[in-house]
Amino acid sequence: MKEAKSTQLVYRLLTGVDDAGFCKRVSAALRDGFHLHGSPVMTFDGEKVIVGQAVTRRMSESEHGD
Repeated sequence: MKEAKSTQLVYRLLTGVDDAGFCKRVSAALRDGFHLHGSPVMTFDGEKVIVGQAVTRRMSESEHGD
């Protein structure tokens, strides 16, 4: 019988100004194996729109290095 590998859920909250740079960071996280977690959020700080998107990824203990 195969032994199940232990995995850890890694969570990141990407935040920043609502611009192409933020979109590129989210796209890069998706390319790195992360998955969108929940809905994006937006707020206005009086000068600019600030956005956020949570992402998660399953990593093995050996891959995570903790």
